[in-house]
Amino acid sequence: MQQYITELFTTYEQIAFLLSILINILISVLGVVPSVFLTAANLAVFGLWEGLLLSFIGEAAGAVVAFYLYRKGFRSMTERKLSHPKVQKLLRAQDREAFSLILALRLLPFVPSGLVTFVAAIGRVSLLVFAVASSLGKVPALLIEGYSVYQVINWTWEGKVIVTALAVVLLFITWRRLRK
Repeated sequence: MQQYITELFTTYEQIAFLLSILINILISVLGVVPSVFLTAANLAVFGLWEGLLLSFIGEAAGAVVAFYLYRKGFRSMTERKLSHPKVQKLLRAQDREAFSLILALRLLPFVPSGLVTFVAAIGRVSLLVFAVASSLGKVPALLIEGYSVYQVINWTWEGKVIVTALAVVLLFITWRRLRK
């Protein structure tokens, strides 16, 4: 997928930045598609800092668009249907509490971004609070993701360590599942 997007960006060089942002918005609205391949394409075509900045702009814009669309389309969903206590806390949160929760959830790498956006959108948080907290929370995660992808793309010793560590984790997970 990254190869296809990289070719798309090089073919349409004049509007590549706009295409990247639009693809990121689409990924955010879908809510389940990982954006790492788009970050990799941005880094390959635009370089480390420009690629990271473009990925940040796209992810921030995507989160806001997804929030707005989810709010319009799913707001009628009642709180009773989402009964998990952590979900209820975010649904009822406003202002500072909502800001802190969204920021914290964006910083946690294992919490799906689409889920945070969805729950915030059907809850009581304002678009402005969501946009600021979500964008600030994306910065550290995107820097880590971008640095890791950049090292792997350029096949530096750090990239080799990252790929080796990822392979070890995947082997361990596979081994555990096979044992069960």
